[in-house]
Amino acid sequence: MSRIKSLVAAGLLGSVFIPAVVSAQEMPSDTTDRKKPLAIGGAQFEEFEYRYSDDDEELAVWNADIFYGTDDLKVRWLSKGEYAIEEQAYEGLENQLVGQVPISKFFDAKAGVRFDTPEGPDRTYAVLGIAGLAPQWFEVDTNLYVNKQGDTSAELDAEYELLLTNYWILSANLDATVAFSEDREIGIGKGLVSTETGLRLSYDLIDRSVSPYVGVVHERKYGDTADFAEADGGGTEDWFAVIGAKLSF
Repeated sequence: MSRIKSLVAAGLLGSVFIPAVVSAQEMPSDTTDRKKPLAIGGAQFEEFEYRYSDDDEELAVWNADIFYGTDDLKVRWLSKGEYAIEEQAYEGLENQLVGQVPISKFFDAKAGVRFDTPEGPDRTYAVLGIAGLAPQWFEVDTNLYVNKQGDTSAELDAEYELLLTNYWILSANLDATVAFSEDREIGIGKGLVSTETGLRLSYDLIDRSVSPYVGVVHERKYGDTADFAEADGGGTEDWFAVIGAKLSF
């Protein structure tokens, strides 16, 4: 009888202990799998638009972000440009290739290179920047640029979106550039170089993947940069009516 009791007790202990050991052995593997970062990729066009100015200038404009990576590290190709339709020429073309990592809950740091094709000689810059969500829900993107000649500049891009309804969104943006040294070959003077402000009203068609919009944009040059533009026969201030779409893939 005692042997039977012993066998029963051993069976009960085994039925409890063995599954627990197996489960404990499996847990680290499962936890590791859950913590493994998921790589994703996509493309966004914050601006994909046609602009018509108060002096009859027509521009095709884009501002694109193509990315791939995880929450811990992303590689981004940032491209923006302005194409003069009547002249069939680029007024500006800029591409950046950067790596981006988180530095806090709301901000990421990024570093890379920028290839710029302005009016004049091409330029290549090293890029250091911070991007993220500031208090009051402002999206900010700040960058410092340095080229091999030692010319240094900084750019601030800020955007705020106001949700009017579940589909109608009013967005305001400011893009300001400051140069810490002069680069006369491409028409850049020291100090505040330019600002671009815009106001766009968009309608969310497909879960913010396709959002057509209309709006208005104001561009202005300042200081020595404005003087260089006037000396070269160009303007220093423009107003544009815009129509376009925000796209996400």
